[in-house]
Amino acid sequence: MTKHYILTLNPNAHYEWEQCILRDPITAQRPDLEGLIAQAVGEETGSYLIAVNIEVKVLEKDSTPQNSKLPVEASTVAVNRQRSELVA
Repeated sequence: MTKHYILTLNPNAHYEWEQCILRDPITAQRPDLEGLIAQAVGEETGSYLIAVNIEVKVLEKDSTPQNSKLPVEASTVAVNRQRSELVA
């Protein structure tokens, strides 16, 4: 069975769990590897000693650098409304 995922590596991420993320390219959900293995075994009750082979082929690489924090410019906007304007 061949599955495709997007792997994002960011060693500068703020949290450890954001440093290496594996996602489905269509749904963006994290893969349920246990579910895939159970499906391959046949989902029959029991304990199994299994061997899992992982072959990784890089199909495409996005060359944009991953920054843990992007600079955001926020401008202040003054809002002065009368109470009569806020009542419908």
